[in-house]
Amino acid sequence: MATYKVTVATGDMVEAGTNNFISITLVGSYGKSRQTTVPFLFQPGKEKSLSVHCEQDLGPIVLIRLHKWRLFLEDAWFCKDVRVTAPNGTLYRFPCYQWLEGVTTVEVREGSGKKLVDDKLQLLREHRRRELAARQEAYRWKNFAQGWPRCLSVDSIFELDSNIQFSRIRATNFTGFLIFQGASHFLSGFLLRRTSWNSLDEMRTIFSRTQGRDIGGCLA
Repeated sequence: MATYKVTVATGDMVEAGTNNFISITLVGSYGKSRQTTVPFLFQPGKEKSLSVHCEQDLGPIVLIRLHKWRLFLEDAWFCKDVRVTAPNGTLYRFPCYQWLEGVTTVEVREGSGKKLVDDKLQLLREHRRRELAARQEAYRWKNFAQGWPRCLSVDSIFELDSNIQFSRIRATNFTGFLIFQGASHFLSGFLLRRTSWNSLDEMRTIFSRTQGRDIGGCLA
């Protein structure tokens, strides 16, 4: 019997945790473990540890499989990383840093950087091939118009996977900044102005007030 200690870390951003079910499979050079459910609720910024029991030594752990499923409501999960300690004390790190949505299985390779020629196992070569095919599917290009630069072959950003879309945190900050700027322009009289500018100096006066508020807010 071989026992592996597994630590699963959830990202610290808002809504990174999940109430859905998460399980893990360890894949080594000599075999794989059974799918083991992580018996915890996942909270943002928290780590959870569990033991995975195997009938035999799996050898060097080359990748892990994270399985996510649900009974009722969907609740996406952002996995930061997974660390696996083997019975002999060897520590394996698996950086994930991605959202898991819906009923899905995600394979994550061990974190040491390797080239294609370093993949001695057929399992790793096949994983690399599937990962490349998935990237090519996600980043398909099309011509928007003749003479224009090429763009992603989607009609809306909502068709993209969450891991490709603009960061939720940055999007929230960007929206908040737009609201702040709109309020500043409203208070300065810029948005409600119905007459033409009398001079460039008048325009400079309006925008210098707005910039002063922005700088003051940043310093505060």
